[in-house]
Amino acid sequence: MQKNLPSVYDPKQVEDKWYEFWEKENLFYAERNPDKQPFTIVIPPPNVTGQLHMGHALNNTLQDILIRTKRMQGYSALWLPGTDHAGIATEAKVKEQLAEEGLSKFDLGREKFLERVWQWKEKYGGTIVSQLKKLGSSCDWSRLRFTMDEGLSKAVREVFVQLYEKGLIYRDNYIVNWCPTCKTTLSDIEVEHEEQVDKIYYVKYPYKDGSGFLTVATTRPETILGDTAVAVNPEDERYKDVVGKTLILPIVGKEIPVIADDYVDMEFGTGAVKVTPGHDPNDFEMGIRHNLPVITVIDDSGFMNEEAGKYKGMDRFECRKALVEELKREGLLEKIEDIKHSVGHCYRCDTVVEPTVSKQWFVKMKPLAEPAIEVVKQGKVKFVPERFTKIYLNWLENIRDWCISRQLWWGHRIPAWYCQDCGETTVSREDITVCPKCGSRHIEQDPDVLDTWFSSALWPFSTMGWPEKTEDLQYFYPTSVLVTAYDIIFFWVARMIFQSMEFMKEAPFEYVVITGLVRDALGRKMSKSLGNGIDPLEVINKYGADTLRFTLSTGNAPGNDMRFYWEKVEASRNFANKIWNASRFVMMNLEDFEPGEIDVDELSLADRWILKRLNDITRDVTESLEKFEIGMAAQKIYDFFWSEFCDWYIEMAKIDLYGDCAQSKKRTQKVLWTVLEQALRLLHPFMPFITEEIWQHIPHEGKSIMTSAWPQYKEEWDFDDADQMELVMDAVRGIRNIRAEMNVPPGKKALALARVSSPEVMEILKDNLNIIYSLAKVSEMEIVDETADLPQKAISCVIKGAEIFIPMEGLVDIETEISRLKKEKANLEKEIDRVNKKLSNEGFLQKAPQDVVEKEQQKQKDYQEMLEKVEHRLKMLTDLA
Repeated sequence: MQKNLPSVYDPKQVEDKWYEFWEKENLFYAERNPDKQPFTIVIPPPNVTGQLHMGHALNNTLQDILIRTKRMQGYSALWLPGTDHAGIATEAKVKEQLAEEGLSKFDLGREKFLERVWQWKEKYGGTIVSQLKKLGSSCDWSRLRFTMDEGLSKAVREVFVQLYEKGLIYRDNYIVNWCPTCKTTLSDIEVEHEEQVDKIYYVKYPYKDGSGFLTVATTRPETILGDTAVAVNPEDERYKDVVGKTLILPIVGKEIPVIADDYVDMEFGTGAVKVTPGHDPNDFEMGIRHNLPVITVIDDSGFMNEEAGKYKGMDRFECRKALVEELKREGLLEKIEDIKHSVGHCYRCDTVVEPTVSKQWFVKMKPLAEPAIEVVKQGKVKFVPERFTKIYLNWLENIRDWCISRQLWWGHRIPAWYCQDCGETTVSREDITVCPKCGSRHIEQDPDVLDTWFSSALWPFSTMGWPEKTEDLQYFYPTSVLVTAYDIIFFWVARMIFQSMEFMKEAPFEYVVITGLVRDALGRKMSKSLGNGIDPLEVINKYGADTLRFTLSTGNAPGNDMRFYWEKVEASRNFANKIWNASRFVMMNLEDFEPGEIDVDELSLADRWILKRLNDITRDVTESLEKFEIGMAAQKIYDFFWSEFCDWYIEMAKIDLYGDCAQSKKRTQKVLWTVLEQALRLLHPFMPFITEEIWQHIPHEGKSIMTSAWPQYKEEWDFDDADQMELVMDAVRGIRNIRAEMNVPPGKKALALARVSSPEVMEILKDNLNIIYSLAKVSEMEIVDETADLPQKAISCVIKGAEIFIPMEGLVDIETEISRLKKEKANLEKEIDRVNKKLSNEGFLQKAPQDVVEKEQQKQKDYQEMLEKVEHRLKMLTDLA
């Protein structure tokens, strides 16, 4: 134990020191101990390209709070870390590097390009890990995994082969989401739909028999070149006579049929829609139902291909403009209207996604989704908050097959080989060089890689060594809780559940705790385009990791977004300073102190009260953490430490610490140390660094607060009379309020009289007069029953069981104070009149920025509240005069 704390808390002198200590002492390591119950969290693996942002900071702070709590509660607590190879993002980073050298990945070839990616990963891939350490994350770094490491790659291939052998993975031509910039397919949930205003074009399709036109509404005229039909709803009376007729496709001139299909929305446009199976997923399904040809007219770069005829080589959006002009010239464009609709964009680069038909690998989802639906319906996996269950179930119940192939080089290469001689497709756990069917050596492996989410879907069990039956897998699986953001319920959570049900035959975790987004002070999503992002590392460098952690954990409720305010950061920093200063006070008053058990028979009412409150808060914080109400737990320990311990008990303790009774001093020392030490342990998961620093300076047992025992509720501290302290505190508050309202100088001690309603109240107040004298600056307090006369020229306050009077004579010059308050009232009325005129001025309201108007409205409210207080005080003094 060290002796003295520096006078000022400096996180820079504390945080790195203790993190190095924890790592050196191997305190994050989770042992497989048959005598302990396991508690496991797998980290949502950040992208290897990632930099710590506020979302990471929130998510990992919450995980660390849970894991540190469970570690202290005696669990073998494993927080398993790792990073994701992030196929699209990482490949893009390396391609940018190559572009600076005037090279493309094709100039290098696959093998050399992948060497460059691995080099990049070795150089930059550890950045996010070091940043998580700065946050204080107590992951078991000895078990750090990477989705492309050897063990996880083996698991990915095993899963692919098993699903293929069961007929759950297949390859087929199908409509997919294609990003022309990233040049790869995207799954449905990798497409972000954004509302935007576009044009809707009403195009006239001539009937072959010359009987007129059928007008079709479309937002994508460039795809007319790939139309193979026009569809109407069979229930639409307007078109019952045209089904089966032949149209001439505008511009192209070929014949296409009019078909009837239930999919068509009779309310959209004209009720007749063009069918382009090659460029729309719904049209593709219609094409299958009606045996329509599939024509793609846009290539993988977003340019028109050979099928586009004279438009070949044009960008798809330039083609749209040119084709619309030609339709106008031909007299085939009836009208153009504005439309607000949802358009799919690539979640990585924001390019407008192009649906296209391509030969890809898919997972059949229905058979896999069913067990994943049941396990949630049965309550074996519980979402916190529960409302996210409905979102999860709705998606799985309406799921489409998952396109898992990506046109990239960085990632898990699809383990399928194609024979160039006999056409055989072979899927294998091991690389092959000979066709198993015909013996040919002319075989080629599929060039594509798997969707990044395919590997991360195996994360809860692949990270523990599956498909091998490792000791870690047997002990730590299934995991206990997953903490993740709501925007990846579909990307990741659902996929982990159905893959775990398929391969482990049980759910991967019991609870899914959903976090919201960290928004800016105005409630906007943090983004580069708005320039409103806050770098967590800047906050840590300026205020310390504990301050950031406490800021993110307070006011946080599962599933809800939270706003980031610098004022809240300042408040958390002030709390850290409060903890520090209170601890310094306690330590300075522990001279000749020896820790030991508290003798409850010796305790004062103040002692019993603070120990009961500590007991209650221990129970309440523990219960809140069990329910994942982390924000509520943080607020409870904040309120206890700041208000009850610092503002009240420490002030009460000074009476005995600085008194003449040695026995009272030793008793108070013991209570102070007990409360501080236990409160530090409750605070440790939230603020690990400052609590470790202080704990190491006070008497303690053990190597680190991290491995000390979580505080337990003690029945012997549930004192029946502890609530009596509230009466004494109410008396102090009442007297303090009177002094403040009447502007009594701080150095002047008051006389007081208390009229009580019962002998019990009289006894409590009499027994604790020393506290009232010290904390309320009272020199004498007479305690009488309700029959006693009222004092003259006194201000009173009512508390439960008593009325307290403070005679003003001698404390304040009543006439001078009345004169001062009248001047203050006049000034406030003048300010209120000024701001009212401003806010009633329509010109000001219309022209002034919103924040300026809001400031004036706040002034109006503040001035009015101040005026009401002055008028109240003025009335009280006038009544006394």
